[in-house]
Amino acid sequence: MATKSPVIPPVPPAHQPQRDDGDSVVLERRTQKVQPPQMYQVVMLNDDYTPMEFVVVVIQEFFGKDLEAATQIMLKIHLDGKGICGVYSKDVAATKVDQVLDAAAKAGHPLKCISEPVDF
Repeated sequence: MATKSPVIPPVPPAHQPQRDDGDSVVLERRTQKVQPPQMYQVVMLNDDYTPMEFVVVVIQEFFGKDLEAATQIMLKIHLDGKGICGVYSKDVAATKVDQVLDAAAKAGHPLKCISEPVDF
């Protein structure tokens, strides 16, 4: 009965360990540079039909702002035509936009909300 000795596959050169003068094995450590995720700002747009009180309630409910901060954001939206409600990762910003648009539709208001990338 003849048996073959096992064949050891060759190790690719990038992962091949380096040997020093002794019996120990030294591996190279490569640092990885990871970029932070792209952030998105949730922006509410002004319209002439949505009540200011509704906008304040939406900002408080979906963005966790207190009454004073929500009122300041609402006034910015009213005076400048748009206002930033928060900055989030892409998925969270999209969810916030959907929540605002859904609440506005259920209340019968034409409030518009978008998310856009933050430029640093």
